[in-house]
Amino acid sequence: MKTFTLDVDYECDFALYGLVSSTRDYTLAWTLNRALRLRLVKQPELLLNLLSRGRLVFTHYLYATETLTLRLLRNRSVAPSTLKKPFLAPDIKEYDYLLAVSNGSGALADDALLEHLTALDAVQYACQFDPNTLKYKENLIL
Repeated sequence: MKTFTLDVDYECDFALYGLVSSTRDYTLAWTLNRALRLRLVKQPELLLNLLSRGRLVFTHYLYATETLTLRLLRNRSVAPSTLKKPFLAPDIKEYDYLLAVSNGSGALADDALLEHLTALDAVQYACQFDPNTLKYKENLIL
């Protein structure tokens, strides 16, 4: 019997930032809301079912307008897991949170946003990534 595999190549059209922060997710969302004049709202938890290996659960905050979408995601699973790497993006496991921005402009444009993020007391380090270069980029498509 022949076996077929489905190879799908996703194109990510958002800017991705990795944030190192020791604060809780709701505190970081509140800090971003105040600093960037947003209204990040907690969404239902993001679940990844990995068939035989269990499931991963990630907290998720969303700010959406007609032109802009901003998502704050915790990179490490909040549920206990038997996996060695219980991360949403195992390629960049050093980062505690991921911030995905679609159609950012003005203060939320790439360089300006990175400057705002690094200036926050709650963020120890921030870096921008090209999501298309990540091995597990399909985890970030919501």
